Amino acid sequence: MTTIDSLTSLTIEGNTPPFDTDKSADFAENLLNILNSGALAHMLSIGHRTGLLDTLAELPPATSQQIADAAKLNERYVREWLGAMVTGHIVIYYSGNKTYRLPAEHAAWLTRSASPNNMATTMQFIPLIGGVEDAIVDCFHQGGGVPYAAYQRFHTVMAEESAQTVITALETQILPLVLGLKEQLAEGISVVDIGCGQGRILHTLASWFPNSRFVGYDLSSDVITWAKAESQRLGLQNVTFQVQDAALIVEENQYDLALSFDAIHDQAQPGIVLQNIYRALRPEGLYLMQEIQASSNLEDNLNHPVGPLLYSISCNHCTAVSLAAGGPGLGAMWGQELALEMLQTAGFSNIEVQQLENDFQNTYYLARRLSQ
Repeated sequence: MTTIDSLTSLTIEGNTPPFDTDKSADFAENLLNILNSGALAHMLSIGHRTGLLDTLAELPPATSQQIADAAKLNERYVREWLGAMVTGHIVIYYSGNKTYRLPAEHAAWLTRSASPNNMATTMQFIPLIGGVEDAIVDCFHQGGGVPYAAYQRFHTVMAEESAQTVITALETQILPLVLGLKEQLAEGISVVDIGCGQGRILHTLASWFPNSRFVGYDLSSDVITWAKAESQRLGLQNVTFQVQDAALIVEENQYDLALSFDAIHDQAQPGIVLQNIYRALRPEGLYLMQEIQASSNLEDNLNHPVGPLLYSISCNHCTAVSLAAGGPGLGAMWGQELALEMLQTAGFSNIEVQQLENDFQNTYYLARRLSQ
């Protein structure tokens, strides 16, 4: 007769291995760490959005009331938030006089003044994707996707993230990836940004290079409205924005440079979008595409430093918005192999793959349209 003891002693390949009590205990401890870390990520997002982290960084050791007053917030909520920060070893608590302090070593990674190293900005993705959990669970059961409109703060969070990962590196690292590109922009060329979001990258480029002409396309009317208003506020005359589905672009031979930042994998028709970008470029025109640094093969992503985060964002947003529009659901982790294949299928040649120093999250693809 087979017993539980005999089942747990099986070691034959293909069968259940012996139950390892120590391994199980370690896993349970890891689960507790995951639970606490997830909670802290959410609370750090709140600390970023309310300005509490920035306020703490500027104060000497202070009471919860002093902190709340400085941040113009409700003390009771601030005190409970501080409880999470203290037990999470982010904020130091002095029990003798009930004061709190954010160490400078921690503030260097958690405040707006620390940008581009402000990880509190990225923490916002955790509550963002958590906000659509019910809809995602329904998709697991029924298929389909979740439309962009369901993600109320997505463009705001992405704009903050882009300001750290792209805009801060634009002049010194990204543009220099292409020899002579800054000189061409200074002289004057035509540029299009596909999936421009709030347009902050184009606003930056347009202010730096007044002789060039910039066009931004995005599906969201809300972000295009914001981008236009910001252009007016900045007094920029050389940049325009338009609500446009990139799969429906009919322009040909219009641009010297095409850009997309973390946008292609979300598309409903990514192959057609890439073909449209190819046609919109002039002969020898350049396409600079930024996407997540990853392999198309899961087994090659096992040691990715933010693999769980990126797959989670992909499952809860990137894949879902593509599937909602009838797309293939490439996902953020579609990877370099598939990206190269799709660029080549669209007609691009002389494709270079580049990474920036100290950026383990993004890959930059430089692809040219053939001369005619």
